[in-house]
Amino acid sequence: MSKKDELYEKALMGKKIPVLTLDNKWYKLFPNLNEHPKILNLARNLNDLLKRQGKLNTETKDIKNIKKHLMQEIVPMVDELEQNPDKTLEKKIEDHKRLIEESNERLESYQDELMEMPALIEQANRELMLATMEYCYENMADNTDEILRITQWVKDIREELKNNLVKKQEMEIYNRQMYAYMHDIFGADVIEMFDMKYNPLEQAPKRTD
Repeated sequence: MSKKDELYEKALMGKKIPVLTLDNKWYKLFPNLNEHPKILNLARNLNDLLKRQGKLNTETKDIKNIKKHLMQEIVPMVDELEQNPDKTLEKKIEDHKRLIEESNERLESYQDELMEMPALIEQANRELMLATMEYCYENMADNTDEILRITQWVKDIREELKNNLVKKQEMEIYNRQMYAYMHDIFGADVIEMFDMKYNPLEQAPKRTD
C-alpha cells in the first residue's frame, strides 16, 4: 500500500461512508464518467451488488408469500385426506410439500447471500471512495499548480502593465515638450513636417478648472 493509500485509509477510519453511487453529488465529480475506466468499473461493481441485494430482498418476500399460500392450502387438504383418502389429493399434498421444501431451500440460500451483502457493498463502496479520493487529490494538485501559475502570470502582467503605463505617460510628456518646442520654431506646419499621427497637445489630459 502506497503512502497516499495509507493516508486515505487513515482518513476513512471510523467514518460512515454513504453509498457513493446513490449520491447525486458524487456524480458531479465525474461529468463524463466513461472517461474514467477505473472509477466506472468500481461504480458498476457497487451498483451490481446493490441491484443483487434488492433482487434478493424482493424474491425473498415473494417466496415467503408463496410459501405462506402453500401452507394455507395444504392444511385443509391434509385434513380432507385423513377423512377421505384420495390419490389425486395425495399427489397435490406431495406437490405442495415439495414446493414448500424448495421454498425453504431458496430462502435459506438467499438468507446466506443477504447476510454477506452488507460487507461486500461496504468493501466495494470503500474501494470506490479510495479511487475517488485519489482522483480528487490528483486533480486538485494539478489545479493548484495551474492556479499558482496563472496567479503569477496575472501578477507579472499587472507589473508589466503598470510599467508600460508609466513609460507611456513619460513618452507622452516628452512628446508634448518636443512638440511645443518645435511648434515655437516652425509653427503649425510641424505636424506635417514630421508626419506625426496625432497632435501631442490635443492628446494631453484636458483641464477641468
